[in-house]
Amino acid sequence: MTKKSILILVAAFATCVAAHAQKYKYIDKSVAVVGNEVVLISDIEAMVKERGAQGLSSDRNVRCEFLENILESKLLLMQARIDSLTVDQENVEAQLNERIDAYLTYLGGQEQLEEYFGKPLYRLRQDLRQKFEDMSLTQTEQMKIAKEVPDMTPYDVKEYMDTVDAKNLPVVPIKYQLSQICLYPDQEAANLAVREKLLDLRERIINGEKFATLARMYSEDPVSSRRGGELGMASKSIYWPAFSDAAMSLKPGVISQIVETPDGFHIIEVLEKNGDMFNARHILLKPQYTSEDREKAFKTLDSLRTEIINGAVTFQMAASFYSQDAPTRTNGGQMSDPNTGSSYFEIDQLKPEDYKAISGLKEGEISQPVESTDNDGRPDRLKDFVVGKTNYKIIKVDKIIPAHTASFENDFSQLQMEVKREKQQAALDAFMEKKISETKILIDPMFKDCDFHRSVWTSKFNEE
Repeated sequence: MTKKSILILVAAFATCVAAHAQKYKYIDKSVAVVGNEVVLISDIEAMVKERGAQGLSSDRNVRCEFLENILESKLLLMQARIDSLTVDQENVEAQLNERIDAYLTYLGGQEQLEEYFGKPLYRLRQDLRQKFEDMSLTQTEQMKIAKEVPDMTPYDVKEYMDTVDAKNLPVVPIKYQLSQICLYPDQEAANLAVREKLLDLRERIINGEKFATLARMYSEDPVSSRRGGELGMASKSIYWPAFSDAAMSLKPGVISQIVETPDGFHIIEVLEKNGDMFNARHILLKPQYTSEDREKAFKTLDSLRTEIINGAVTFQMAASFYSQDAPTRTNGGQMSDPNTGSSYFEIDQLKPEDYKAISGLKEGEISQPVESTDNDGRPDRLKDFVVGKTNYKIIKVDKIIPAHTASFENDFSQLQMEVKREKQQAALDAFMEKKISETKILIDPMFKDCDFHRSVWTSKFNEE
């Protein structure tokens, strides 16, 4: 689905709060009517509040977009009820808990949240649950419309190719098929060294040195170290379980034992706890590898590279025998995207250090040894950096597909998806036009200067 279509789905959720519309100097008023549904100015301002709670700015243009999203979502919601669609309650509860935790974390706790939204937490949860249920129905209806569009046949794709302007055809970016031989440093020795350093820091704190001072000096968390290791009041759910479990078990002022997470090793001091939230300081240290580790790995990789180039062994055989990265070793070193399973990578899917190593290489050529990281990061967590285990590798360029305009012969699958997306958007547009023509819709003239996505809204202003 297109970005515009997805925006419809978030609109229903964001009408979660009744907020004062000070922007327009009204306590509250209706600004639109869709069938038997009324859109209030507080619905628009609630979405502005939602943006603010996520740290995003807003202006009047955003309010116009929000209004259009609400109007469209209400039309979808009305049809979902006519179609007797059901709510995915498990997903609703998961989204609700995630959103409340994000609010609590960003705003600093329950008291600040209730002040910001002007209502107690239980009421906010009730409102959010209803809106998430509406969003679930809206999304299901939108998916139902999309599923009614059949898969595109070769004839459909050919017809698209014959009718679309060539300059509007999608451009396929350059893609690489790669193999690697990967070695890891001595992790056990590095972990032991980190633990010994943290034990020393813990002892110094217990003996009277300030945690905050040592965090500024030694912690490798680039954000919290500037604040003396303080993380701020946040929900326990945003941290690794080992970290949050250790923090929640501590009494304020007590220094934890060493806690290991995928980020590294920590010692923790809890400053405050409130329900499932806590504020803590931590010192993070990550295993550091010596120059001897790097030199040893680079020497081995350089020797393997020479033997492969001289024909003494194939890259695939060397990877099977020597590579320490299990997922690629079993496949002769061939790399694949863990999310899609594809063996082809676009530039932005490669780690910067990996791309730098292969940039300029031709098919069949092998990079010099390079220091890189694996895929153990956590982009879904609320942290300001993503970590992976250090490794050393050589990379072989198996194949390069140059950037090109999509063609029927070489990019049928991508074109097939592109045509289907266009057909799905056309089906959604046709649905909207039909529902708009059948439904009583009135919009307050205060929005007459809006540049709506659908021009049909301009005929719906209530001039009475």
